[in-house]
Amino acid sequence: MPSPDLPRDSRWTDATPRLDPSHPIAQAIDAFNRAVFHTISFAGVEVELIVLWMFLPMVFLTVRFGFINVRGFGLAVRILRGDFRSDRAPGDVTQAQALSTALSGTVGLGNIAGVAVAISLGGPGAAFWMLCIGALAMTLKFTECTLGVKYRRVHEDGSISGGPMYYLQAGLERRGWPRFGAILAWTYAVCAIPSMLQVAQVNQAYSQLSRVTGVDGLGWRWGFGIVLALAVGFVILGGIRSIARVTSRLVPVMAGVYLGAALVVLGTHATEVPRAVQVIVGDALAPGAGVGAVIGAFVWGMRRAVYSTEAGIGSATMAHAAAKTWEPVSEGLVALLEPFIDTVVICSATALVIVVTGAHTQGDVSDIQMTSSAFNAVLPGFDAVLALAVLLFAYSTIVSWAYYASKVWTFVFGDSAFSVTVYRIVFCCALVPGAVLTTGQVFDIMDSLFFLMAVPNVLGLYLMAGEVRRDLSSYLERVRTREVPSRRARP
Repeated sequence: MPSPDLPRDSRWTDATPRLDPSHPIAQAIDAFNRAVFHTISFAGVEVELIVLWMFLPMVFLTVRFGFINVRGFGLAVRILRGDFRSDRAPGDVTQAQALSTALSGTVGLGNIAGVAVAISLGGPGAAFWMLCIGALAMTLKFTECTLGVKYRRVHEDGSISGGPMYYLQAGLERRGWPRFGAILAWTYAVCAIPSMLQVAQVNQAYSQLSRVTGVDGLGWRWGFGIVLALAVGFVILGGIRSIARVTSRLVPVMAGVYLGAALVVLGTHATEVPRAVQVIVGDALAPGAGVGAVIGAFVWGMRRAVYSTEAGIGSATMAHAAAKTWEPVSEGLVALLEPFIDTVVICSATALVIVVTGAHTQGDVSDIQMTSSAFNAVLPGFDAVLALAVLLFAYSTIVSWAYYASKVWTFVFGDSAFSVTVYRIVFCCALVPGAVLTTGQVFDIMDSLFFLMAVPNVLGLYLMAGEVRRDLSSYLERVRTREVPSRRARP
């Protein structure tokens, strides 16, 4: 996601440049942030309403669609490996490449630092709730990506545009609500454009790299920002096909290296893994801890899982909309694998590593330092590998969000050659100062706009849930009766 996946009150240090709190602009920004991230107290634990707004449809849609996240998992894997592939289907990339692009936008510091945050503030039990909510998020991702393909726009040159802007407008117009659909679509787009600028990712990448290498200074910061901007620009010039080629190679390598290191750590603590699982599950459910403690673990697990999966934000639908398929539901099924990989698998691996090494019991570490400490306990010098992983995670996230931002930009400003060129220049130039200066209020307002994207998107998903359910039933029936051809091109 575009901002650091850390508690809002711990992301900015005293050295972080900020506007004077008494400045009218600073006061306006703070008031806006308080409205967006308004919290309520539940059993003594503060939880943001926007997080609940993204969590509740996960439960509702999972029940409404008959737990498609579970019963559709096997079919999703078959689709991903190409059992129903049609090379003649409209789209820019394969379904596997679309998934890789979407994953590159979500797999990142949320899987490394976010888990540690959840455990440090909610106890080991928070990791259990992250897993559960990640599983529920699979259904939400299925819903929005099905609609993303169904209402995508195929241009004269064969290129594809899709995302919440299109399915909110076209889908609600189809239901007889054209004005309401247009309001939701444009609200989403207006919030999305500034929030998709990836300044924070550049800042995080440089921070981790500098911490390991010890290299710092204004010149180094400007140089890093310029080099990264050029590297991103080189890839996004080629459009979604170029982005998909990069992410389809980069994401498996990133995930493989990280999970490989996790398996090494767990392998050296093999006898302690069952105990770690018992601690995580027991801490999540143990009645002896008190209702407040259990709810606290649940809330922190929910927060971090919602932030990690980005289900409900609608961003991933722009990547999935480009997939080659005749069947919107098939891409929705592929998309449900995204939270499974991102949260259920990778976040769970991080949690197990932290618990088996006892890093969560060290009171002087938190955030990414806790994860780093856990790996270093078994793999000395893993800081360097982690810094590289953070750099690659940041780069792949920036590349993916460059594509998402381009779709929002062209929706608002048109897809002329001039408009696209202006967008690429703006996006890449905005990356450069990310390593040089971090202004707290700027990131805060970008965060607020980012999560506001979920408001129109989720509302649209509720309204079109019945339509998706009918499409799902039709597709599953046609797969059962073999009307959907398997392993051969559609005639």
